[in-house]
Amino acid sequence: MYHFFVSPSDIIDHDIYVRGDDYNHIKNVLRMKPGEVISVSNGTDDNEYRCHIEEYSEDAVHCRLDFIKAADTELPVKVYLFQSLPKGDKMELVIQKAVELGVTEIIPVASSRCVVKLDAKKVKSKTERWNGIAEAAAKQSRRKIIPPVKEVMDFRQALEYAGECDIKLIPYELAEDFRTTKDMIGSMKRGESVAVFIGPEGGYAEKEIEAAQNAGLKPVTLGHRILRTETAAMVVLSWIVYETEDEGSIDR
Repeated sequence: MYHFFVSPSDIIDHDIYVRGDDYNHIKNVLRMKPGEVISVSNGTDDNEYRCHIEEYSEDAVHCRLDFIKAADTELPVKVYLFQSLPKGDKMELVIQKAVELGVTEIIPVASSRCVVKLDAKKVKSKTERWNGIAEAAAKQSRRKIIPPVKEVMDFRQALEYAGECDIKLIPYELAEDFRTTKDMIGSMKRGESVAVFIGPEGGYAEKEIEAAQNAGLKPVTLGHRILRTETAAMVVLSWIVYETEDEGSIDR
C-alpha cells in the first residue's frame, strides 16, 4: 500500500485531499484509479488514515476516509543523529536508512576532519535534496512524521544544539568500556531524547572529544572493529531500535 503525507488542513471530516508532487505521482506515475486504497499521515499525530480514491480534481486527489488506525511506527525515544559530513553520496544513504530506523531529526555536522567542504550555495541545495530523500524514506517506511534534515552545523553549534537531550552518545574508537555502551542504550526510557554523534572518515580530533565530554557527551565503543562512518550510524540506531522497541527493556 502506498503511503503519503498531507497537511492537517487537508483532512476535513471524511474527506482527504492529496496535493502537490504527490498528486502528480498518484495520477500520472502510479496511475491509480478511483476505488484504490492508500494511507496518509498528517505529520502531527500518530494516526494512519486509510482511505480510497474518490476522484481527481485539477490540483488534488480527493479521497474518502475508510478508517483511522492508531499507528506505532515511531520509536518510544526521540533520536537526534548528528552525522559528520562523509565523502561522496554516503550522506544520502545515512539519511535514508536513519529515517527507516526511526530517527527523529538529522543534523549534518562539519567536524574538523571532514573532507567535504560546502559553501552557502551548496549547503542550501544539499539540504533540499537531503530533505527530499528523508521524505521518500518516510513514505516507504510508513512513518507518521517526516524527519527534518537541518542545515549543516559546525561542531560547536552541534554540541549546543544537543544540549537539552537527556542522553548524549559519541562513539569513539579509543573508548574501551563496552559495558557503558550497553548500559546507556539499555537504560533509555519512553519519551527521552537521545543525541548520537557520528564522526567522519578520519574520526574525531582529540580536542573535539574533549569538548564533547565537557558538554556532557559520553564516549562509547561499538565493538572491537573500526566501522565506516555510514556503518556506525546504522549500528547505533539498530541497537536503539532493538532495546527500546522490546517491551521488556523500556518503561512503557
